[in-house]
Formats: sequence, structure tokens, C-alpha cells
Amino acid sequence: MMHATSIVVLTGAGISAESGIATFRGPGGLWEGHRVEDVCMPEALARDPALVHRFYDLRRAALADVEPNAAHRALARLDAEWRGELLIVTQNVDDLHERAGATRLLHMHGELKSALCAACGGRREWAAALPPGTVCEACGAPALRPDIVFFGEMPYAMERIEAALSTCDLFVSIGTSGAVYPAAGFVQTARHWGAATLEINLEPSQGSFLFEESRMGPASVLVPEWVEAVLAA
Repeated sequence: MMHATSIVVLTGAGISAESGIATFRGPGGLWEGHRVEDVCMPEALARDPALVHRFYDLRRAALADVEPNAAHRALARLDAEWRGELLIVTQNVDDLHERAGATRLLHMHGELKSALCAACGGRREWAAALPPGTVCEACGAPALRPDIVFFGEMPYAMERIEAALSTCDLFVSIGTSGAVYPAAGFVQTARHWGAATLEINLEPSQGSFLFEESRMGPASVLVPEWVEAVLAA
């Protein structure tokens, strides 16, 4: 793998699964008995806001029982010690990257610990109890919702991500399925602009054939090895 001066890292559910966080995708598109259509679409929020809020309350509570693993910590080390340009883009809504110490980070699918006002777009920390209809402190509208990008909604910070992909010389995908767009297309964008590409995954993703190099195995083993090599280069 070439010596890089600008790196974009994409992380997916696989990196947090090693910490014990349930992945969203499963047999039949279910997660703990809920259909995607019931908990992760704008129509679901409008139809049954109590169910959607309860679902994400449970996800939020589950964060208390997990810790960042060696892969999260390795990326935080890269963030702290590497002098080149770096952007860590995560599809995950947990806070394990932050808790490990990463700062050059974007949550493209939102954050469990953030509340979004559907009326004014304002954000606040998600308190212990924010039931449907909670009033926004900024605009007064009873429109606070989970700050999660639902299916059918545009991921956050796409312009910044696309700009980073167009100027990086190395794109690394860690623990992703290669099935969810637009993230699944990042490797093609990076290659179009001349970046080298590396996939680190437990098993080949749907887009493995698009990467110049693939390394298969646990992220908690392979990511620290890769970071060590980058910092030693």
C-alpha cells in the first residue's frame, strides 16, 4: 500500500459489532423483531412515534454496556498521531469512535445521543426522557425526533465527504457490507480521483471486487496492524 498524505476512512457496523453492538441488517431485514419499515423510515415516525422513540431509547441505553474495541482505539491513535489529512466517516450512530478519542470524525447517518428538531433543524443532546412531542428549546415546536438518518433521507455532510474523497490518496473501508448507498459508492468515487483503496472486513463485502487490496479478519486485529504500518511509514 502506497505512502499516503491524505486518508479517508469509512467505518460500518462490523467495527462496532466486535464491541457487542447489534448490527442493523439481519435475516429478513429485522433487528430484534422490528421491521425496517416500522422503526427507520419517516413514515414510521409519523405513524407510530412512540414505537420509534422507544426503539431508539433502547439502542441508546445499550451503549452503556459496551466499550470501544482495539479497532476504535487504533483509529483514534491515527487521528492523534498522524500529521496528514484524515477524515473518519462512520455509518454507525453509536459514540464508540468519540469515546476512543477520535475527533476528525463525521457521522453520516446521525447519532443516537443527539435529538433533531424536525421544524428548525436545531440539535440538542438527547436527555434521559424526550418523548414524542417534546418542545424544541430553540423554536418552540413540538418536533424533536431521533437525530438519525432514516431510509429515504439524505445522509449528513455529503458535500464534505465528496470533497474529501476527491482529494485523498488512500480510501479505507472497515467493517462495511458494501450494500448501503451512497456509502457503498465511496470506493468508486475515490478510485475515480486516483486514490488507492483498501478494504478491511471480516468477510468479503458486496463491493470487495472494487478494492485494490482486501484484508479479511477481525477489525480489532487488522486495524491496529494497519495503523501501526501507516504511522511507521
